[in-house]
Amino acid sequence: MPGQRLIALEGRDAAAFAQAQFMNDVKGLADGHWQWSGWLTPKGRAIALFALLRLSDQRIWLAVPDADAGALVEALKRFVFRSKLALAVREDLVIEGRFGAPERASGAAIGGEADGIVELDFSGAGEARTLLIVPAAQAAAADETLAARWALADLRHGLPRLAAAQAEQWTPQQLSLDRLRGYSVKKGCYPGQEIVARTHFLGKAKRGLALFAAAAPVAAGAEVRGESAALGTVAASASDGATHLALAVLPLERAAGGTWIDGAAVEEIALLDGLAR
Repeated sequence: MPGQRLIALEGRDAAAFAQAQFMNDVKGLADGHWQWSGWLTPKGRAIALFALLRLSDQRIWLAVPDADAGALVEALKRFVFRSKLALAVREDLVIEGRFGAPERASGAAIGGEADGIVELDFSGAGEARTLLIVPAAQAAAADETLAARWALADLRHGLPRLAAAQAEQWTPQQLSLDRLRGYSVKKGCYPGQEIVARTHFLGKAKRGLALFAAAAPVAAGAEVRGESAALGTVAASASDGATHLALAVLPLERAAGGTWIDGAAVEEIALLDGLAR
């Protein structure tokens, strides 16, 4: 799928580094399993979201759907210090998607590498999906149509696909990543942890995601308005030419009534469950 890249953290301190930097509990994740995670600014804003695969305590992979993987690796390297760790974009591996049930993966359990292909179960309430990590020599041609359909499925399940302009804008709570079990408030220190934990334990989360269907493509960053006032901002959007969806960060409590994005009426639809891992 175009734009999706794989980052590898390999070495004695791979799991420890991931535990210290990323927002979910890598220490509590069993080998051979994966979780949603991300990297935050010190102010608790999401720089990048990704699926984190714990192959072993010395091999951590990040399946990165949207962020610039090369820039992300260079930024992470600034925090390696004396850790025994190598970080790199795996140019020899390609991320693909398939609509249909996985053959070996199930839930958070990774489908193994027996044939050089790794599976993740991306199935949710909407439909069965399989994310595949494939040797580049075996990869299919890039498929923009599949990628658009995949992004729509992500949004339907509440997985924000953050364009570059939306990086460092939103906290995990504002992106409703609790629905995906995408962050930890108990594991200890990581960048942004103090903000995330304080918001959680003081019950101060006032905004979260809402999903809208539109009649035309919607741009991330567009203003969302209610009957009489601005409500929030589109954090992520996707379109396949026929279906147009937008995930917006809005007040958790808001008055009933019509909603407009950039002046066009939109219909709020329920988020689907089943993608938490």
